[in-house]
Amino acid sequence: MPLFRYDPPIVERFPGIVGGMIRAGGVRNGSTPPALAEAFDAAQAEVIARIGATPLSELPSLAAWRRAFRGFGVDPTQYRSAAEGLIRRLTKQGELPRIGMLVDLANLVSIRHALPVAVFDVEAIGGGILVRFARGDERWSDLGSSTTERPEHGEVIFADEADEVVARRWCWRQSAGSAAGETTTEILVTVEGHHEGAAADVTRALDDLEQLLRAHAAPRTIRRAVLSAADPAFD
Repeated sequence: MPLFRYDPPIVERFPGIVGGMIRAGGVRNGSTPPALAEAFDAAQAEVIARIGATPLSELPSLAAWRRAFRGFGVDPTQYRSAAEGLIRRLTKQGELPRIGMLVDLANLVSIRHALPVAVFDVEAIGGGILVRFARGDERWSDLGSSTTERPEHGEVIFADEADEVVARRWCWRQSAGSAAGETTTEILVTVEGHHEGAAADVTRALDDLEQLLRAHAAPRTIRRAVLSAADPAFD
């Protein structure tokens, strides 16, 4: 199984999906270094100023994610894409919390480009990720929760070969077990879009991610790709 793949029924229903992938090995994680913290703070101020009073539903990339959520039966005002959730929190509260180097790095790129960015610990992914529609019998452990739940039938999930759900409602929330931690050394970073112009925007976000990873996470290896309906797998 490839490390990441869109299932054929997904690309049939969402033919405009663009997925940016980075696999980085030999990375280090930990507290956010001062240079990254400064860049994160600057990005937050820039995003707040740029958005101003514009409703988030009018930002093309976020509007496209709302349409995608409706396309698999989820109310996007009840469950927001990860990018919209971050930017909404930023514009309402004025700042985002610092969590750790890899997460802060991903959040910086997410708010800057208004695209969902996720960082997965490769060792925690059993055989790779398949983006598919849920049957409803898969297992899901939410961040911060000790209980195991089930996804809803028909929602889009990231699932591994053992039917563990790595992310629910496409890019709503990541599982507890797949999140990068202090001991993580190999990561898969995803950044996705559905809007017109997503290929160019995702590529720019990948450029940002690669630059930040090289500057702060000291990876030994980096591979990247842009996926589409015509090229839906990343090995």
